[in-house]
Amino acid sequence: MSSKPERKAPADRRARAAALREQAEHAQRRRRRLIVLAVSVLVLAVVAGLTVLVRSSGGPSSSRAEPGIPTSPMKAASGRTTAPPWAAPGDPGARVKAAGLPMLGEEGNVEHIHAHLDVLVDGKPVAVPGAIGIDQRAQQISPLHTHDTDGVIHIESPVKAAFSLGQFMTEWNVALTQDSIGGLKTGGGNDFHAYVNGKEYAGNPAAIEFRAHDEIALVYGPAGQKADVPSGYDWPEGE
Repeated sequence: MSSKPERKAPADRRARAAALREQAEHAQRRRRRLIVLAVSVLVLAVVAGLTVLVRSSGGPSSSRAEPGIPTSPMKAASGRTTAPPWAAPGDPGARVKAAGLPMLGEEGNVEHIHAHLDVLVDGKPVAVPGAIGIDQRAQQISPLHTHDTDGVIHIESPVKAAFSLGQFMTEWNVALTQDSIGGLKTGGGNDFHAYVNGKEYAGNPAAIEFRAHDEIALVYGPAGQKADVPSGYDWPEGE
């Protein structure tokens, strides 16, 4: 009779040990689930925070206007009323501000198109300077600018927006109206006309809005003189 409790004791100890192990494993599994849940909540919070930040700051895919870049451009131009040639202005930042645009630390890539401008006076081309809208000293650039003297106008904006010839001519510091460019005015046997892709533009050419690969020609000269108005530009591959 006395040997029976001794035989049961090891079994009881094993059962209690097994129960304790299971409780420990259950507690460990619960801790792991809580850790995974906490990490998941933290990750979701970080992602949500970044999404709000990008949306509020107008990320690269946003069409919200950058401060200083109007969605509707100015349709007039102010500047010099002198005869050509017209050099690039010495105060590019001031001229960009006059055009209603900001100076940026780098070129934008949301709106990226090119147009071409020809200016013809008495049948001869007038150079469109390079570095219009670029302040080399301050390392700043307008979303509307030129690099070279080839007449190519670069529109490189961080947001979607329209840009006009009036803005560009203001940056160039050359006045432009329906009947004048710089100090050259109609009358006295002279005419002034504007063309877009070979077709005459009616109205103030300062209101012309740039579209990809537009060819814009401003032509001044004797009335009745046949001008060789370009209808397009030979764009390099990929530009």
